[in-house]
This record gives sequence, structure tokens and C-alpha cells, in this order.
Amino acid sequence: MVNYPNGRSRPYQHALKKEKSLTELSVTKKRADKLKSSVAFGKRGMNFEAEINATNEYYLSHGMAVIHKKPTPIQIVKVDYPRRSRAKITEAYFRQASTTDYSGVYKGRYIDFEAKETHQKTVFPLKNFHEHQIVHMSNVLAQAGIAFVLLHFATLDETYLLPSSYLIKFYREKQGLKSIPIDYIREKGYKIETHQIPRIPYLEIVNKLCEVN
Repeated sequence: MVNYPNGRSRPYQHALKKEKSLTELSVTKKRADKLKSSVAFGKRGMNFEAEINATNEYYLSHGMAVIHKKPTPIQIVKVDYPRRSRAKITEAYFRQASTTDYSGVYKGRYIDFEAKETHQKTVFPLKNFHEHQIVHMSNVLAQAGIAFVLLHFATLDETYLLPSSYLIKFYREKQGLKSIPIDYIREKGYKIETHQIPRIPYLEIVNKLCEVN
């Protein structure tokens, strides 16, 4: 008990309750900071794709190119209906291996590219690419199509366009390596300076490389 004037007394539980509240507030703040950090980290990967999509929408609305993200080919096996107006896919599988992320037409030329992101600073992991994607890009080039990869180093905030011919060559010759050095990407690729609109103006580089008229 805590003694007060005039003979009044008050339990010290109030003081303990206040201390407990401060502790809980501190824990809550730490959890919020951790969650905020986690969300920010996750959004970076989504933002790169969102920026490409926004760029493609800009190109489309200005009549410059028609380029879209390819849908993932899946086969739905089982669907549950917890509510009449809501269906939930509970089982599905890939019908076939996906090729690349984006494809379309630019000034009469077929264009096809993959977009990848890493948080590494000095290398880009080759595990992000698969044999069937390399074969697909090789086939696109064989048909005089335009093929490349957009590589984003999130930690460095740097984005590069690497012509697929260099990726294919490195992949074939250096299969023992697990990653592509950033120096190779900087030497063979082209850095994309991000703009406000469009955010990732990759067609500026494509136009110079391929002399698209």
C-alpha cells in the first residue's frame, strides 16, 4: 500500500499498471517497426514489377508499343466455395514451364524479355534463370526478335538492360558459376536511368541497339 495524507491509502498497483503499459507500448512499437521493415522489404520486389507494368501502360497509351505481362499457365484441379460469391483455388499445378515475363510488339518487331531483381550488391544469381528460358530467348533471336533481360539491383537501386545474347553466352560458357558478376553486367549491359514518367524507359535503349524504325 502507498500512504497518502489524511490517512488515505492507495494500492501501488496503479504504478505497476503504468509501468506495464509503457513496456507493452515499447514491445508494440518494436513489432510495428519490424512489420514496417518487413513490408518495405517485400514491396521493393513488387515495386520493380509494378514500375515495368506502369511503363508498359505508358507505352500503350501513347501508341509506342504493345507489351504485356504473360499470364502464368496453371491448371486448376480443385476449387472450394466457402461462400456463394467467392471461389477459392485449393489445388493447382503449372501446365507447362513459363518462358519469360513480358512480350509484345514494338514498331513491327516482336519483343520479349524477362525481369529479375536481387538484393545482392556484386552478383546476380543464375538460379533466377532456367534452361527453358535460355532456350526460349535463343529461339526468339533466331527469328529476328528482340530479346533481353531487365536486371534490378534493389540495394544499389540500379537497373540494367542486358541483351539476351550476352546472358545466353555467359550461361552456356560459365555453367559452373552460380552468379553473374555485376562487372560483367555493367560491361555488356546498359544502365537504365529511371524517370518519373515512364519510370523505366527501356525502349530508349532497345531503339538504339536494334535500330528499330
